[in-house]
Amino acid sequence: MGQKINPTGFRTGVIFPTKSIWYASFKDYAKNVLEEHKIRKFLNKKLVLAGLTKVEIKRSINTIDIYVHVSRPGVVIGRGGSGLEQLKKELTTLILGERAPKAKINLVKINLHPIEVTQPEISATLVAERLANQLEHRYPTRRAVNQAIEKVMAAGAKGIKITLGGRINGAEISRREKYKQGQIPTQTLRANIDYCERPALTRSGYVGIKVWIYTGEVIA
Repeated sequence: MGQKINPTGFRTGVIFPTKSIWYASFKDYAKNVLEEHKIRKFLNKKLVLAGLTKVEIKRSINTIDIYVHVSRPGVVIGRGGSGLEQLKKELTTLILGERAPKAKINLVKINLHPIEVTQPEISATLVAERLANQLEHRYPTRRAVNQAIEKVMAAGAKGIKITLGGRINGAEISRREKYKQGQIPTQTLRANIDYCERPALTRSGYVGIKVWIYTGEVIA
């Protein structure tokens, strides 16, 4: 059921590659999954101002390569690469712990690769985060959604769908609203659909935001 499943997961292995590439034995598998969860959670909080859209992790024996897709790579790199080095140190501490011996720290090498997002206007993650920020600052909901749709369609997208669920505009009873323009072929596996969901914590409570952006078919 293409209409109900997460569009990214539905297309992983067909037109989208996996976001994690590594192999682990049975005893190390759970530890690696937990480490990856910590890394993603940390980067999602740390790189909000950089416009983070995606994190890809590749592991070899003693090396972890982390590819961060951001709309503003300069924020990640910092002046003279200082921001990148500081981020590497924080990630090493996160994975190994603050009291890890120096010999153990030298064994694990973390490489951070910032990749610039060429079209941030049609990134579902950035659109959802912008909407969440506007709703949290009490911006009129319909105006915020319509502006987001106009920007996405003007940037060259073929379709966009946005759904909101919760106490929209502070209503006493929660409801669900759907906005759509263009086409969103969720059943077509070749369709390149970017998807994101984000919660917006308003004064009345949480409002869930879901964004689908269709940019065209991927032909192998």
